[in-house]
Amino acid sequence: MRVLIVPDQMDGLPARDVGAGLAAGWQGHDVVTIPVGEAGAGWLQSAADMMGAELSLLPASDSLAMMARAGTELAVGVQPTAAPQVPEGEAVPIDPGASSHALGAALAAALGETPEVETVMLDLGGLRNHDAGAGLFAGLGARADGDLTAGALPLSRLTAVDLQPVRELLGTRRLVGVVPSAEKGAHLLGLRGMTSIAGHESGMPPEQMLAIDGSLEHFVGLVDPAPAAQAGAGACGGLGWAVRALGGELTTGPDLAIERHGLATLAAQADLVVTACSSYDFASRGGGVVAAMAQLAAENLSPCVVFGGQVLIGLREMRTMGVEEAYPIFADGPGEDPAATLRAVVTRVAGSWKW
Repeated sequence: MRVLIVPDQMDGLPARDVGAGLAAGWQGHDVVTIPVGEAGAGWLQSAADMMGAELSLLPASDSLAMMARAGTELAVGVQPTAAPQVPEGEAVPIDPGASSHALGAALAAALGETPEVETVMLDLGGLRNHDAGAGLFAGLGARADGDLTAGALPLSRLTAVDLQPVRELLGTRRLVGVVPSAEKGAHLLGLRGMTSIAGHESGMPPEQMLAIDGSLEHFVGLVDPAPAAQAGAGACGGLGWAVRALGGELTTGPDLAIERHGLATLAAQADLVVTACSSYDFASRGGGVVAAMAQLAAENLSPCVVFGGQVLIGLREMRTMGVEEAYPIFADGPGEDPAATLRAVVTRVAGSWKW
């Protein structure tokens, strides 16, 4: 039986370890394993694995920043910022003072260490920022007649922004911004924009939302308003727009893996597609990795099986998502050795799948 295994991370286990545990269950079969991650949630490690490289620390950032480099390719990201604690059921409020400067400083440091790279993949999902990349620009050397690192509202007082130092630093390199799958269609400005949606969800006063949105619109107009209307511009606090304003492109972790590894072809050749996530539930649908693999399996009329740390969805609902069956791994908690628990469950389940 030909088995394609494409897992996300699971309850602290990186995707490569989850993939190894899943592959162990299908020993003796023709197995291909490709670990994948989402921006801000395991993508940087999976990118390093994809490149055959190790993650290394970058010292030049006020956040924990890391990079992986192989040949002419470079992947850079910062440790995800913890969201503030809010009562259950309430949305996380916008922080208008949050800056993306740490990501820009990390990228500048990485390019200083690896000037010969030709492709830069930037994890945009690690920060809680809402500044449309103003801080990112500053970290890369942009000049302005005001502070680019103080969040959204001060941007309304700017009259000039010079990105020439940033363009010189990036040169002709290909810049790829990796965003969470759930945000690849996010808008930047207006009623459907990131401020309006997040502000309404968290109960922000309308006048404050208008002030933030207006400030961001002013800033975008000083730099390049054209990409602001494109889907994905509002991803990751506006970093989607910033990457496009620098001539870059946007993708997601699953889409990048589909492109890099030919997952569409592999799924077409597979008898069974297996994926994994921390929680498979109706709200998140297991995240972008699970959704992408379920779609590929459905397009090729192959069954898709999901292993989740928790499975909180019924059979009828999962079938509408293109998933044949889902199995919980940590029904009684991960225990002292979650990898062993994973292998034990998968080995038991794999014996029930024949082709």
